[in-house]
Amino acid sequence: MEVNDHLIEKLAQLSRLQFNGAEKDEIKNDLQRMIGFVEKLNELKLDGIAPLLHMSEAVNVLREDEVKGSLPREAALQNAPAHDAQFFKVPKVIKK
Repeated sequence: MEVNDHLIEKLAQLSRLQFNGAEKDEIKNDLQRMIGFVEKLNELKLDGIAPLLHMSEAVNVLREDEVKGSLPREAALQNAPAHDAQFFKVPKVIKK
């Protein structure tokens, strides 16, 4: 596939982008390199090779949930810089 100024202008129009001359040349070179890379990939002989769905055969192993005790409220509030009865006091983050 040939990458020329007309193609770059068409792609710029479709993507609603504007390029100056230097940017257009840089994009043209980058696009030509990308297309060249894909063309090299298309040359590979992959007959008999199964498609790869994941990079590894590892399976995500999840553990069972266990109910455990937590830190008592009083102990947690002792570490708080400010608290009111049974609640933590924090700075206001939403303004009306």
